Amino acid sequence: MTHISLKVDGTTYEDDVEPRLLLIHYLRDRLGLTGTPIGCDTSNCGSCTVDLDGESVKSCSLLAVQADGGEITTVQGLAQDGELSELQKAFHARHALQCGYCTPGMIMAARDLLREHPHPTPDEVRHGLEGNLCRCTGYQNIVRAVLDVSEEEVKA
Repeated sequence: MTHISLKVDGTTYEDDVEPRLLLIHYLRDRLGLTGTPIGCDTSNCGSCTVDLDGESVKSCSLLAVQADGGEITTVQGLAQDGELSELQKAFHARHALQCGYCTPGMIMAARDLLREHPHPTPDEVRHGLEGNLCRCTGYQNIVRAVLDVSEEEVKA
């Protein structure tokens, strides 16, 4: 067992974990944060995307011990005081989901994209979300939701 300390969605956790435990299993099974789904277990689909120290990572391809000392934000940590984040609201308003399985990873990847490129073009959004797969929507409403948030920031 290896001792780790992580800050997840604003709360610090100290735990002893097996060195081979994947971060996704730590978040879901140990912490009960099931908003981040397990998709493919091969890092191809992106549904398990979370932020680690300000960078989006696929939690199915990262060991919990590799995140030791880090700060993680999951899709569940985006809402504040019961109020959805602007990106979550935009996904809802634009119907940027159907089955919803990819949505947490899409939102986290879009958040990372908007941090790096606050005012992306539609092509930049598509390129920025390439590592996240959606089998239901055709991506058009996902792209529109991301662009809506970038346009709102321009107005503010």
